[in-house]
Amino acid sequence: MSKTIKKIGVMTSGGDAPGMNAAIRSVARTCAFHNIECVGIYRGYEGMIEGDFKELTARNVKGLINKGGTVLKSARSKEFRTPEGRKKAYNALTAKGIDALVTIGGDGTFNGALIFNQEYDFPVMGIPGTIDNDIFGTSHTLGYDTALNTVVECIDKIRDTASSHNRLFFVEVMGRDAGHIALNCGIGAGAEEILIPEEDLGLDRLLESLRRSKKSGKSSSIVVVAEGDKIGKNVFELKDYVEENMTEYEVRVSVLGHMQRGGTPSCFDRVLASRMGVKAVESLMEGQSNYMVGLLNDKIVLTPLEKAVKGKSEVNKELIRVSDIMTT
Repeated sequence: MSKTIKKIGVMTSGGDAPGMNAAIRSVARTCAFHNIECVGIYRGYEGMIEGDFKELTARNVKGLINKGGTVLKSARSKEFRTPEGRKKAYNALTAKGIDALVTIGGDGTFNGALIFNQEYDFPVMGIPGTIDNDIFGTSHTLGYDTALNTVVECIDKIRDTASSHNRLFFVEVMGRDAGHIALNCGIGAGAEEILIPEEDLGLDRLLESLRRSKKSGKSSSIVVVAEGDKIGKNVFELKDYVEENMTEYEVRVSVLGHMQRGGTPSCFDRVLASRMGVKAVESLMEGQSNYMVGLLNDKIVLTPLEKAVKGKSEVNKELIRVSDIMTT
């Protein structure tokens, strides 16, 4: 029989994402609803080692649902990667009376939780928070929808300038290993071409596509590039290559960078965070552990942490086909 959960710790780790605060709020209020104590752990695993804790109540998490970033802060922890560091973290948690953990973050966060559970049999539950949407076991991670809306808004504004000056813009978006943001935003913003790590377009085909657009009467073009695309060493090399081979274009580069991470979470992310927080707490109460809470077919489901970490998130093949048709 699983032990009764009396106090749950919640933390954020890795890159921040809109919706993390909404998830913290959801965990705290679900705990309050079930008469369970909730403790916020500052600065991820680093704060866990140092015992940087704060009691969270239904009242002191008010006003969080609409805030971007994470009020619990985030930090990398080299020490937690060592057995000695994890021992310190375990001692700090037990000294505070915390007997279960909700971790909000990406695969690095989940890897840490997985190892911690294996070593100490400590109940853990993961909530996926990363704008890249590159976690297996969920169609949407927290922050992804907000990032899409931010990027589309930026591209719309860039297009105004591109059209005014007959320019070609390469717009680099986040996505080191996955092209979800680039693919969806490229379609949503009407980009002339989309470059993602999963599909190697090739330099020659890129030029062919741009020449076709020019021939069809387009005086400006937008190419959305995922940062992990393999065509060139980087987006600036792509710019130089196109300038050398298409002198009729003025080529510019816009790297959207960390502005994609920030901002007020969308309604979708707020609702998703609320649903995931409830599921995480109630699953721990039911004796479940070592799972990630995810969204599949609009249902909140559990995926084993190990599968979430080792599995590969794949881009939607239908969207790739739609993109090919839309960029004709």
